[in-house]
Amino acid sequence: MHTTPPQQRLSPGPSQTIYKRVEGSQQGRLEEEEEEGEEGTEPPAHFFPMELRGPEPLGSRPARQNPGLWAAAGRRAAPYLVLTALLIFTGAFLLGYVAFRGSCQACGDDVMVVSEDVNDELSPDSHQGTLYWSDLQAMFLRFLGEGRLEDTIRQTSLRERVAGSAGMAALAQDIRAELLRQRLDHVWMDTHYVGLQFPDPARPNTLHWVDASGKLGEQLPLEDPDVYCPYSATGNATGKLVYAHYGRPEDLQELRARGVEPAGRLLLVRLGVINFAQKVASAQDFGAQGVLIYPDPADFSQGPHKLSLSSHRAVYGHVHLGTGDPYTPGFPSFNQTQFPPVQSSGLPSIPAQPISADIASLLLRKLEGPVAPQEWQGHLPVSPYRLGPGPGLHLGVSNHRASTPISNIFGCIEGRSEPDQYVVIGAQRDAWGPGAAKSAVGTAILLELVRTFSSMVSNGFQPRRSLLFISWDGGDFGSVGSMEWLEGYLSVLHLKAVVYVSLDNAVLGDDKFHAKTSPLLIGLIENILKQVDSPNRSGQTLYEQVVVTNHSWEAEVIRPLPMDSSAYSFTAFAGVPAVEFSFLEDGPAYPFLHTKDDTYENLHRVLRGRLPAVAQAVAQLAGQLLIRLSHDHLLPLDFGRYGDVVLRHIGSLNEFSGDLKARGLTLQWVYSARGDYIRAAEKLRKEIYSSEESDERLMRMYNVRIMRVEFYFLSQYVSPADSPFRHILLGRGDHTLHALLDHVRLLRAGGPGATSSQVARGLGFQESRFRRQLALLTWTLQGAANALSGDVWNIDNNF
Repeated sequence: MHTTPPQQRLSPGPSQTIYKRVEGSQQGRLEEEEEEGEEGTEPPAHFFPMELRGPEPLGSRPARQNPGLWAAAGRRAAPYLVLTALLIFTGAFLLGYVAFRGSCQACGDDVMVVSEDVNDELSPDSHQGTLYWSDLQAMFLRFLGEGRLEDTIRQTSLRERVAGSAGMAALAQDIRAELLRQRLDHVWMDTHYVGLQFPDPARPNTLHWVDASGKLGEQLPLEDPDVYCPYSATGNATGKLVYAHYGRPEDLQELRARGVEPAGRLLLVRLGVINFAQKVASAQDFGAQGVLIYPDPADFSQGPHKLSLSSHRAVYGHVHLGTGDPYTPGFPSFNQTQFPPVQSSGLPSIPAQPISADIASLLLRKLEGPVAPQEWQGHLPVSPYRLGPGPGLHLGVSNHRASTPISNIFGCIEGRSEPDQYVVIGAQRDAWGPGAAKSAVGTAILLELVRTFSSMVSNGFQPRRSLLFISWDGGDFGSVGSMEWLEGYLSVLHLKAVVYVSLDNAVLGDDKFHAKTSPLLIGLIENILKQVDSPNRSGQTLYEQVVVTNHSWEAEVIRPLPMDSSAYSFTAFAGVPAVEFSFLEDGPAYPFLHTKDDTYENLHRVLRGRLPAVAQAVAQLAGQLLIRLSHDHLLPLDFGRYGDVVLRHIGSLNEFSGDLKARGLTLQWVYSARGDYIRAAEKLRKEIYSSEESDERLMRMYNVRIMRVEFYFLSQYVSPADSPFRHILLGRGDHTLHALLDHVRLLRAGGPGATSSQVARGLGFQESRFRRQLALLTWTLQGAANALSGDVWNIDNNF
């Protein structure tokens, strides 16, 4: 949205005349209304009522005038006076209208804002005038510049804040007190009692060699004994060791292709590419007995001037293939809640343990068998890496489960026009270890945005929709705090939450920028990137920085939402569009994440002193996104983009159309449903284009349809308790497009891409399952098209 520069617009005085179009029987009539700068104040000295009087004879005293003479003069002058007044009024109105429309193409009619005099400082009492996008942007940047981001990051990283600890309870109270100091409309806390897994100090986890007779031999030292995998299966696992690269399904398929069977073995896998939970799930699908996860130097920064992880360090990570409390799947963990005796299907049945690079070197030296492929070779002092098998190993895991209270903290600025629509922004507060990059940066940015928006409201900004700021607990255990909140209020949130913005993992470098997001937000992100300065390239915007290396900014920046982000649950479980921003190093990843070395000092060194500038850039991105989402009359979500996304995904199925046709099967239903969605989106776009933005009722109806588009892509045909991630493009389960594609690949079992767990279990293509999957996918997509069409009498489909 662009506005006329301040010097080209008149500065409104304390009182001004606003002309607004009046709806009703006299459409097009202009009504003049007086808008006072301050309710209840007296008019300024220069303002006084005017009265038309006839001229009095010079030097005469008040006397009775000749009424006939004045009446005749009045009758003669009246047409000219009326004509002159109309010409002046029409010219002024057209000039003002053209200036306004030229300066504000997309801003709403009710945008409250500020004096156009750039020298005027806003006081808490100044609420007159209209605030345009440029005014709000300037106000936001001015107040944001007063913050203390770097100091907050440092102080937060020094505090103990493991979920459930006394240090975390103290930090929660401090953050709640800070929100109260900012005089938000509402501040509160939610406490959940969740099942978390911790190491048992009395029985530490162990790793032993096993001799040929099966007896335990020498114990291998776990150099970081406090590091563990939450939600690992407990107990013992024994088997010969096999090196399995990153532990992806395709890696395990490659092992089998090279004559090394993963079933019945302990797998040694490298950190990276996929998360801990996916590694363990793949190993379990292929019949492995247990998993050891280590950081290979090849996956981190190398070179004399690069910081690297110590070879003695292990890396923490949970192994629940899901989010939230795995012992209450589908239900919120409020105190005294009665739960059915079930647990998440994402909990593994095999043990897992992180180990250091040093211990991994000892293990790799013992491996025999084929040499690993060249791309599997790492940078440990072992050459070459072999696949195994090697000697027997015994892994013992003694973690214990504890019912633990965790607290989410909320602060709200209520919207003026649509307070029941929430724009949500959140950051993880807890951390295993110092957690400077993991959660201290996000917490600091969250608190700074709270302070900034509170100052803006005190200076005239009135958001149209409510802003909800949240500090999450239990994030290091799999977004437990955010998921429990979603489970507790799902029936409300899918109707009222507009967008979720995550501040987690925001600063892991400064070379590249990624936005992990729902497709609905891509257009808005592009717009905001063009207005935020690059933190490390002077004179360039972030958009200009990313297109230097790739002319397709979208290919360079946009990524799908990963399961280990709190934003994932908002979209895949609750159907709320979400985004998570991240600045990253160019090349290997930030090496200290989820370790005891994730300190403020190390993060500061990795960024070569640019931490404050990069954190400020994230705050600017998130803040300007919040302004647009909470302020624009029409929600700036690109509902038509999902048509292209669906087409791109189902295009992967085209190569199998001949195989399906040979079996009397077709994908035509999916293509027809996608066509109906495209037509519904285009129809809604045309309706909006031809509508009056000043029609509040109509705009609200459009916004309701737009904000629920993400929810329409949740399959209504599967249970949230059985398949919590119901999104057909992002979710997990047989109802998803990814599962359908995996199944269709079984038509050519053993070929490229046939890497699913069904392949691992030796299952082939099943026609009945395919028909069910196709029906689930098709009718979810068709339902999205119907919902986007609006009322049932407006739905036009010949499906």
